[in-house]
Amino acid sequence: MPGIAKLNLVFGRILFVSLIGVLGMQTSWANSTTPDQEMEDVKKALVKLKRDLVILEEDLLFPASSQVSVFLSMDMGEFFELDAVTLKVNGKEVAHHLYTKKQVKALGRGGVQKLYVGNVKQGDNSVTAFFTGSGPNGRDFRRATTVDFEKGFEPTFIELAITDDTGDYQPDFSADVVN
Repeated sequence: MPGIAKLNLVFGRILFVSLIGVLGMQTSWANSTTPDQEMEDVKKALVKLKRDLVILEEDLLFPASSQVSVFLSMDMGEFFELDAVTLKVNGKEVAHHLYTKKQVKALGRGGVQKLYVGNVKQGDNSVTAFFTGSGPNGRDFRRATTVDFEKGFEPTFIELAITDDTGDYQPDFSADVVN
């Protein structure tokens, strides 16, 4: 008897799983979804999940209370051709970027580059940027600009800007906190 009871239990389970499968297919047919549509729905759900995970990761790695972002912009660039930028936060080098001709051209057309995103302590901080390139008459240029800022609970955004000073025919380098 115990063998027959086990056999009935196995057949019952197979029948139950089969009925669920048939009902699932009928529901699928009734909703007129194809396997391709179901796969597309799964892909959309995965993309949404990945986006949510990236946002969560950024919030965990760079909380607003300590986040600082540094961006670089360049206006025209007639008196300065950028070769490289080195960035220091509180005296520690955090970023260095060498530029290609295409990148310099893109910045000159109004592009903005994110140089750095990181964490700093709340309170007094400083960002120093060193610009290397060619100035008027092909002279080698190495200039620096510093901005001191008070870090609060909100994210801090700093813009490094290279502009042309047409009065002096020299490049002008500035760093400003933008909030």
